[in-house]
Amino acid sequence: MAECLAGEAAAAGGRNPTLVVFEPAPSITIGRLGSRADVAIDDDELASRQLPLRFTGRGGGAVLHGPGQVGVSLFASLADLGLPPHDVGSCLERFETGLAAVVRSLKGAAVRHPGVPGIFGRTGLVAAVGMAVRRGVVAHGGFLNVSPPLELHHRVVAVRRPTADGGLEPVSMGSIEADIQRRARLQDARTAVIQHLADAFGFEQTHIQSGFPLPRSAAGPAHPECVSHVG
Repeated sequence: MAECLAGEAAAAGGRNPTLVVFEPAPSITIGRLGSRADVAIDDDELASRQLPLRFTGRGGGAVLHGPGQVGVSLFASLADLGLPPHDVGSCLERFETGLAAVVRSLKGAAVRHPGVPGIFGRTGLVAAVGMAVRRGVVAHGGFLNVSPPLELHHRVVAVRRPTADGGLEPVSMGSIEADIQRRARLQDARTAVIQHLADAFGFEQTHIQSGFPLPRSAAGPAHPECVSHVG
C-alpha cells in the first residue's frame, strides 16, 4: 500500500497529501538506521510470539509494533507540502513538531535531540520517526507509543542518542501512559495526530476518511491487510 500511495502522490495532479493513521499489526520492523543486533529477541522466541521481523525502506531504527501503538504515515510531494524539492530537513522538522504537540496534548513530556530522530519522554522514546523521501516524495512517518506493554519494547533498541561524554547510548521505547502514570486513550491520540500534524504543515482544511485508503484491488490480493503493515 505504501508504494501505491507514494506513486499517486508523485503523479502530476495526483493524490493530495495523505495522512494514514493506523494501529500496526504485531511485528518488528527495522529501518535504514537499525540492524538485527538491535533486537535482543532470538528467532525462536520471535516465532513463538508470532512476531515477524522485517527490514523496511523507511528511515529510523528498529521498532516493535502491536496493541497500544498508533502508526502515522504521510504521503505527499514536498512541493504539495509547500517545501522546496530537496528540503527534507524542513519536512522532518514539521513532522516532529506535530508529533511533539500530540504528546504534549496528552500531558506527556516531549523532548527532541538535535540529529536524533524521534520524540523522547521520561520512559524512553515515545514517538519513533522513520521517514523516507524519494524523488521529492515523502512516505512513511512514525509510530507513537500510547499505551503498549513495555516488556518487549525494552529489548529493542529504537535509537541511539548522544551522551555528555560524547558517546552514544541505546534507547528503547517507553510510552505516554508510562510517562503520565494514568490511562492514555488511543482515540485521543488519533484525534490529536490529525489536528496537530495538519497544523504543523499549515493545512487549514482536512478531509477525514475512515477505512482503507485505496481500493482493495489496488493493494493486491496477496496483501489483504496492507494498512496494518505500513511502516
